[in-house]
Parts: sequence; structure tokens; C-alpha cells
Amino acid sequence: MSEDIAIALRNVSKCFQRYARPFDRLQEILFPGKSKTSQFWALRDIDLEITKGQTVGIVGRNGCGKSTLLQIIAGTLTPTTGEVVVRGRVSALLELGSGFNPEFTGKQNVFFNARLLGLSQQEIENKFDEIAAFADIGDFIQQPVKTYSSGMFVRLAFAVAVNVEPEILIVDEALAVGDIVFQHRCMRRMRSLMDSGVTTLFVSHDSGAIKTLCNSAIMIDDGNIHASGTPNNVIIKYMKLVTESELALVNPEDNQKQDNVLQPTSKATFESELAQTRRGSRKALIENIKLFHQSGEETEPNPVFAFNEQVKLLVEVRVYQELQGCIVGFFACDKNGNELIGSNTIEENQPIGKLAAGTNLQIEFLFKLPLRPSSYSLTVAGAENYTAMTFDWIDHAIVFQVLPPDTGKRIHALVDTPISVKVSQKNLPTTA
Repeated sequence: MSEDIAIALRNVSKCFQRYARPFDRLQEILFPGKSKTSQFWALRDIDLEITKGQTVGIVGRNGCGKSTLLQIIAGTLTPTTGEVVVRGRVSALLELGSGFNPEFTGKQNVFFNARLLGLSQQEIENKFDEIAAFADIGDFIQQPVKTYSSGMFVRLAFAVAVNVEPEILIVDEALAVGDIVFQHRCMRRMRSLMDSGVTTLFVSHDSGAIKTLCNSAIMIDDGNIHASGTPNNVIIKYMKLVTESELALVNPEDNQKQDNVLQPTSKATFESELAQTRRGSRKALIENIKLFHQSGEETEPNPVFAFNEQVKLLVEVRVYQELQGCIVGFFACDKNGNELIGSNTIEENQPIGKLAAGTNLQIEFLFKLPLRPSSYSLTVAGAENYTAMTFDWIDHAIVFQVLPPDTGKRIHALVDTPISVKVSQKNLPTTA
């Protein structure tokens, strides 16, 4: 195995034994020859390699096996089958307060956890002030941990995890507990560790954090690696899977029995090109998406626009089942999937009421592209209302580029807006 590999899993599976009733466990003890357990495979045949310095986002539905995978990598669980190789000091924040003794003070727990991670007594003493300052829980660090709030728990746990010079950092959804200021502090610290070459595994349901922090991602479903690749592509597949699961729960077959329901007569080319990046209930479908230059000329595939050029987005929607309302909107996203520009018909004071099956809609959006020179993509979507499942959502509907400003100005931020600058200079009197 290459020396550049920090974590390697070969054919790793994890099986848990489950009992239907507590009495079954007692029966198995009393009568050893009769098994009362059922097997639950949390992970099956996981093959994974993570190179040193890589930041990997892990997504998946609750119960899919994410936490089990992280615990096996951290060494707190043993796989049923397979081989696990981990190179480097692992610092893991897996559960709220995991590894903390509630009877010990915060300071005692800092020393205890840091010793478990391999630091010497002198190294911990040298780092304690830094850990305490990062946690920022005041005098509570001298109080028993059992008196802490959940926010104080995670503050101290994260402060220890990121300040013990880890070579591998594992964070499992813990950052959602802290307040806004602490979350920003955590993100800055994590990015600093990543930039310094720390291998990081980051589990979160915040797709924006995954896309911003990570340079690769994997999706776990039903104990298997369902997808891997760039964070944006994995997030798209994850959202598609979640939508399909929701559709299965609402039993869409019943909808086919309704009166006045049209069956989609899809445009084969448009459907096939976007099949991997669209999701929704299909009560209505986005039948066509077009971009136009400021001159009114329709764009070619992968169009190129001038900096800050005003463009027109045309969206055509066909209704197949009666809608109680309709919202159509779009996002212009960067290559990581971060949403930079966007709006919808409701926010632009163009509400669309009840629509019958067979209705055709045409929606036009006019907007400018004050974006840093790069490539971007359009996401277009529609729903009955803000709380309903989307009837159609298309990622990567159109990919386009934006050129640099012809004035020669350098654009440093993602989006450039007009800014007024005033510089004043005042000479202070000199003293003799």
C-alpha cells in the first residue's frame, strides 16, 4: 500500500446481534445452544482509500452506517470482517461528550483525553491554556462535566480534538450544537487544519458545509458506498436518493388513478441528458430551459457571457397533475455547487395560482452576471409551495462561463457588486 494512504479499508463489514425482547437475551444465556438473535449488517464489504491531507465529506440518511464506519476508523469498534489500516494520530469527535467522565471537571477531562491521544503530561500543560481559550466556557472548566449544557460539552470536546495536533481528524455532526460564533470559530479552525495537511473525515447534513470544506465526498446507503466523487456531484445524488425515498413513502401509484391526470410525454433528449441530475414528484415537468444573451440571441451549448452581462432565462413548464399553486425559481452555482445568484416567482412578486392538468407555463427571468471569471451552472426547480416536495428539480441544467471585465479590473470575491470608496488623509501635528 502506498505511503500516501492515511486510511485504508478492505472488505470491511460490521454485523450487530439484535434481540427482539430482553427476555431472549436471558434465554440465550440459560440455553446456550439456542440462538435468539437476528443479524443486522450495518456495513457490508466497504473498500475505501483516503490519501493523506484529503478532506472527505460523508453523507447519508440516518441509520445508513455513517457513524459505524467512523467508529471503526477511530478504533472504538472492531469490524466483523475485513482489514482496517490507519496511519497517524486520530482525534475523533463522534458523539456529544463521548470519552468524557461526567464526574471529572472539564480540566481533568482535557488531561485525560489528551493522554489517551498520546500526548505527554508536559505537552498537555503547554496546550491547556490554548484549549481553554478555544472552548471559552469560563470558570466552568473547573466544574464537573455533568453540570455542562450540551453547547458547553461540544465546545470543550471540539477544543480538545483540534488542539492535540491530530494527523487524522474525524468530526460527526457535532458542530450543529454550538452557537453561531462558535460554529464560525470551528470552521476556521478546521480549514486551518486541512490547509496544514490534516486528513479529515467530516459527517454533516449541511450540504453547504460539505461542498465548502471538502475536496471529495462519499455517500453511504444501506451499509454500502452508494456514490463517491466531488462533493457537489455526491450531494446531487444524495438529494435524488432522498427524494425518491420520499416519493416511495407517499405511494405515487395512487396518483395514477386520479381523474384529469396526464401522463408525461417526455422529450427524449431533454429527459435523457438530465436524468442523473433531476428529481421530483413529476406532477409537473420543466420541459425546456433556454438562456439568451443581452442581445436577445439564444445561446449555444456551454455558452460564454461577458462580465455583468444581462441574460434572460426562459423556463417552460408543463402541468400533468392539478397544482394548488406553483413556484418556479433558479440558482446560478459555482463549480462546488454553492448558490451565488437566484430567485423565484414568489420572491419577485409574480405568484402563480392553482393550475389544471394540461397547463403550459412560460417564465422569464432577467438578471446580470457580476461573477468572478470562471465556469458556473444553472439549477432550475419548481414546487407547489415552499413546504411541498418539488415537482421537478434539475441541477446542472446549463453550464456556462463568465469572462473577465473588459476594464481590466480583478474580481477577488465570488460576486462583484458596486462599491463606493472614499479615502481621507489627515496629517497629525508633530511634537517637538
